[in-house]
Amino acid sequence: MTVKLSVIFYSQTGTTLQLARAIADGAAAGGAEVRMRKVRELAPESAIAQNPKWGATITTMADIPEASHDDLEWSDALIFGTPTRYGLPTAQLKEFIDATGPLWAQGKLNNKIVSSFTTVATKHGGHETTLTALNNTFYHWGCIIVPPGYSDPIQFASGTPYGTSFISNNGQLDPDETALNAARYQGKRVAEIAAQFVAGRNA
Repeated sequence: MTVKLSVIFYSQTGTTLQLARAIADGAAAGGAEVRMRKVRELAPESAIAQNPKWGATITTMADIPEASHDDLEWSDALIFGTPTRYGLPTAQLKEFIDATGPLWAQGKLNNKIVSSFTTVATKHGGHETTLTALNNTFYHWGCIIVPPGYSDPIQFASGTPYGTSFISNNGQLDPDETALNAARYQGKRVAEIAAQFVAGRNA
């Protein structure tokens, strides 16, 4: 049985987008049918205009559909990605999450396989707190969290068991091969664990 997996993310300057694509590639390599979905932009045009990379990223993502509740219901597995904002997820991703109350109330998010990834502007800029903050949502949804852990040699190189992360130097650096390989591994691991779970559930 093919696992249905959605990568749902917010990206401002393109760093998180690059990790999202690598995670999607890894999930596909793990046998999943993958949807890539961005969340809705909330910032005003005046703010976006002050940062050329922000506008360029919006243009680059023009062909990526916006995430919907249908994507959540469709998916066996979900991987969420966001830059940090003061050690927390972005408002854009949080707004999407906050609107899922009807699905939560109906139990439609129970037993989804979930994981998360992040990007930060500076060293110690909130990698772990952002990922664990996302986990708080997953606990409420009744999901099964699958972190990358130290289950592959790439994790010792990337240095984080919580989820892929990368320091972008305020959007000036693109993810290096270590981060991209860690992202691919995370996507593949989530897809493979989800496949085992779905197969067991359906047996």
